Amino acid sequence: MQFKLKYLLLLLVVSISINSTAQKSKRQVLEARRVQLQKDQIYINALLSNTIRTEKNVLNQLNDLKAKINTRQELIKAIENESKELSNEIYTNQLEINKNKRDLEALKKGYGEMIYNSYKSKSQNSRIMFLLSSENFFQGYKRFQYMKQYTAFRKKQGDEIHKKTTELQALTDSLQVKKDQKKALLDIQKKEHSVIEKEKKEQEILLAKVKQKENTYKKQIKQFQKEESRVASQIDKLIRAAIAASNKKSGSTTTAKATSKSATSFALTPAAKELNSKFELNKGKLDWPVEKGYVSTFYGKQPHPIVKTTTIQSNGVRITTEKGSKARAVFDGTVLAVQVTSGNKKAVLIQHGNYITVYKNLENTFVKSGDNVKTKQEIGTIFTDKITGKTILGFEFWNNTHKENPRPWIYKM
Repeated sequence: MQFKLKYLLLLLVVSISINSTAQKSKRQVLEARRVQLQKDQIYINALLSNTIRTEKNVLNQLNDLKAKINTRQELIKAIENESKELSNEIYTNQLEINKNKRDLEALKKGYGEMIYNSYKSKSQNSRIMFLLSSENFFQGYKRFQYMKQYTAFRKKQGDEIHKKTTELQALTDSLQVKKDQKKALLDIQKKEHSVIEKEKKEQEILLAKVKQKENTYKKQIKQFQKEESRVASQIDKLIRAAIAASNKKSGSTTTAKATSKSATSFALTPAAKELNSKFELNKGKLDWPVEKGYVSTFYGKQPHPIVKTTTIQSNGVRITTEKGSKARAVFDGTVLAVQVTSGNKKAVLIQHGNYITVYKNLENTFVKSGDNVKTKQEIGTIFTDKITGKTILGFEFWNNTHKENPRPWIYKM
């Protein structure tokens, strides 16, 4: 029975320890997330503050403001989560402090009684008489040992009280630190709420301007979508031509079955198959196509972020970055083609086995068709729009002739 009780107590202690470590780890993750969002917010605000403000640029202004508000809302949510976790830690700490106080009181009470009893029989004569009144040597030795043990026990109790007092003070200090941290978080949250209210008022003014010229903006969006579709069609033709050439070179067009296959996938060499496998193994871990930036438009069919009555089709993601930024290869590969688009801008297609990554809206390029490139190698300078002041990379992801969402492939996109 005693063994079982000790075992249960041990399990309880281990459980509390694991739970405490898990809580700490969870808050560290939440804190890291909040700090990263604060950095992102500073970066996005700095990036967007360079955007040229003109009457013709209302859509971009509104889109920028929306990006700021979204980041700020994410930060507020992260602060709320971290604050809740801190509240849990404060509550746990307070329970531990209350327990330590009770333990300390019990120790002091026991120690006090022991000291009092010791005082009553403290005199040296009493101790000597206690030993001399022994009936025999063996009993005398036993009494001597008891006196030694009693003295040691008193010292141990004193040490235990000192240890408990130190622990209690440390917990109290830790509790105050956590309360200060929570207050600091709530102060940040209050400030963010205040700023977001101002930004939302600004958003309402801009939305009213958009409403006045909604048809004009719809035409602009339609024109942009038309150009996107034209470029996508060109990319599709380039990929299909490359697939046909690869199959012809490998001799896989000799049968009807192979001819059918040649229209949809590359005939890969052993080296290309190995690269393809490595590429697939790195899903979710591929590098960003820019050193710094944020996704301002995501993949797929979606309502326009501002003109809600208009639907847009994004064939990839659009990444807003700094003026003068370079596009970088997300993985090792071979330049499949360098395509010239409208306004003499360029797009680079890089093949990674059966996968092709596309880097659009480049002002100039540093590579040519057939070049082998390495991960993070710079492939061109991203174009900066002189009217809006925006530097945006269009990034697409193709699996043979099929467009895919790049987001699951790129690390923390």
